[in-house]
Amino acid sequence: MLADGSVVSCSATERPELFAVARVGIGALGVVSAVTLQCQPAFTLWADEGPMPLAQVLDELDEHVEGNDHFEFYWFPHTDVVSTKRNNRLAEGREEKPLSRAKGWLDDEFFANTAFGLTCRIAKARPNLIPRLNRSAARLLSARSYSAPSYEVFVSPRRVRFVEMEYSLPRAAFRDGFDAIRNAIEREDLRVSFPIEARWVAPDDIPLSTAYGEERCYLAIHMFRGEPYERYFKAVESELRQLGGRPHWGKMHWRTADDLRPVYPRFDEFVATRDAVDPDRVFSNTYLETVLGR
Repeated sequence: MLADGSVVSCSATERPELFAVARVGIGALGVVSAVTLQCQPAFTLWADEGPMPLAQVLDELDEHVEGNDHFEFYWFPHTDVVSTKRNNRLAEGREEKPLSRAKGWLDDEFFANTAFGLTCRIAKARPNLIPRLNRSAARLLSARSYSAPSYEVFVSPRRVRFVEMEYSLPRAAFRDGFDAIRNAIEREDLRVSFPIEARWVAPDDIPLSTAYGEERCYLAIHMFRGEPYERYFKAVESELRQLGGRPHWGKMHWRTADDLRPVYPRFDEFVATRDAVDPDRVFSNTYLETVLGR
């Protein structure tokens, strides 16, 4: 539904100019009342997860990214260890290996939620213990390999509440971006209990997508709910914006239309569409005025 109350449909063939930008519309173009999704047949993923030395992962990064359908890792600040995740479609003829219910509960509920939540509460009360707590948590990481439907592998229960900022960078800028986060933690003398997440995605052609136009990597930083986060997040953002960073539209950031326009080649195309479908800014709010302009 557009600002004038009219209901329109758009697709690659029907109002394609609206469809091109509305796939990532951040609420600025209208109210989406129905969506038709193009899906793939259900598939099974083989998951390999486990700890690795940070230096080894960085040395072998291209091999991990290009050699797997999906690759990501979580680095525990104040340690030299990461937890890696490699997901690939189950090869034809390969026997499935479901994760046992007991192992799944122990890893995903007890360690990743109950124990981690307790660790975060202790860290909030005693920040000086965070490096030691992170090293202890890293030592508890164990390897596991299993197969499951894609939706079970991709989705993880997250019951420990946190504040997050995530930035997309050109793939070639990953090492500079990752080093910038490590340097910011050291420079600001911060104690960070939450892991830093790194992942990689293919390019797309959606004007305001954080993956528009090129292969991108994503770096996400977090702080436990109730802990001060602005000094950490702003220090990291100051570095990542210099590397062509694009902030996640739905997570914490302090960017404005003036400094977002240079990192989105089709930014003005989106703004022009907004002018056409909502000239009176019926759908505007403070956030949209900040990131898109009035």
